[in-house]
Amino acid sequence: MMKRNTTLSALCLTWVLLLPSCGSQYHLTDIQRTQVMVDSRYDRQPDQAATTLLAPYKHVVDSVMNPVVGTTTHYMTKQRPESDMSNLLSDILVWYGKQTGEHIDFGMYNIGGIRASLPAGKVTYGDILNVAPFENHITYLTLSGSKVQELFQQVASVGGEGVSHSVRLVITKDGQLKSATINGKEIDPNGSYRIATIDYLAHGNDKMTAYKAATDVVSPQEEKYDTRYIIRHYFQEMTKAGKTVDGHVEGRIVVQ
Repeated sequence: MMKRNTTLSALCLTWVLLLPSCGSQYHLTDIQRTQVMVDSRYDRQPDQAATTLLAPYKHVVDSVMNPVVGTTTHYMTKQRPESDMSNLLSDILVWYGKQTGEHIDFGMYNIGGIRASLPAGKVTYGDILNVAPFENHITYLTLSGSKVQELFQQVASVGGEGVSHSVRLVITKDGQLKSATINGKEIDPNGSYRIATIDYLAHGNDKMTAYKAATDVVSPQEEKYDTRYIIRHYFQEMTKAGKTVDGHVEGRIVVQ
């Protein structure tokens, strides 16, 4: 038995050593990806082995994740060109900016950064963490009107992003911008506009390269400015005011 195991180990070692030379015959030609929305469907058939493994830690995690922070009027999810979820999160950025003394013209939250849906009814901190799992921080910046127009063209090119209530865009199916207004007014190319977004977008990611021309950028990195805490704070404030949280599609981005 010992001899057999030794021989098997030697064969395995030989295979591992030869692997790099064999692997050199292959070349990466394409990468494809997709997003999987995290919601209650994955709780229907829990993996028993995983459940057993996590059992000793469950009460600690539950104490952090399970407290209810607010309630919603209905189930909310994301989609392009516009969705109740992306509208809500963009409005929350504007809301928080005003709380901190910023005079915000509009907000933008990238749809790709929304990683889960919000349930109808009670919402826990864990639900919010699922929606915004990344270390993204709110960022305030200024763009010229011409750059805002460019930004909205980039939004059109990807089929829509989360924009706040003040924005109205008409885009085409092939990704062109037909018209854009902010607070009911056409964009002044020589004007300046204050925007609330997240630092990920402010760096020009997700094809929003117009942000690279931003000026007067304020991007606080303390933990309380993380989007997950801002969203939680919004829910808690709505609860204190006796309100439920609502987001709905209202024609902010229309495809023609």
